[in-house]
Amino acid sequence: FLAGFQAVQTIDRPAVSIFGSARVLEGTPTYESARATGAAFAEAGFAVVTGGGPGVMEAVNRGCQEAGGLSVGFNIELPQEQGLNAYCDIGLTFHHFYARKVMFVKAAEGFVIFPGGFGTQDELWEALTLMQTKKIGNFPVVLFDTDYWDELLDWMREEMLEDKLISPEDVELLFSTDDPGAAVEMVVSAYDTRVAEGST
Repeated sequence: FLAGFQAVQTIDRPAVSIFGSARVLEGTPTYESARATGAAFAEAGFAVVTGGGPGVMEAVNRGCQEAGGLSVGFNIELPQEQGLNAYCDIGLTFHHFYARKVMFVKAAEGFVIFPGGFGTQDELWEALTLMQTKKIGNFPVVLFDTDYWDELLDWMREEMLEDKLISPEDVELLFSTDDPGAAVEMVVSAYDTRVAEGST
């Protein structure tokens, strides 16, 4: 925890936490969209924070670094020895998921979630749970790739919301897009509003 908080303290600008699969390959549409998103956040003056591994994480860190931004990777020790990718200006490897997840939230002014598996889903629901229970403020949660996420959003509305297991405002925490520029605009405009209101 101490090393994590010290690393977060070195981030000298607003940041966005971006999640997605480690299994995405370079050259695929998802990889290239993640790379473009990382670059767009850098150009907007934001740092990017990822899990520091391959796939989407590498693409985001790479795009940010190539655009002259601050690229952060919070990696995790795993049995398959996931290494820190080569595009992190600040990098730290955690032993425990729970400490690492705290840093993703601590650093973030918003979240962008690319397609991914169990780990990506875990990070999505963690962020939503913290906001729903008012443990953190409401930040934008952008789901990137409408074809991948919209069925989940439909299920949330048709099952969870219909059964009154969540509230309408809970669904409104989520925004889906296929456009890196729209993802950046959503996070940056929310941050600018909080700064103007003095609530950062």
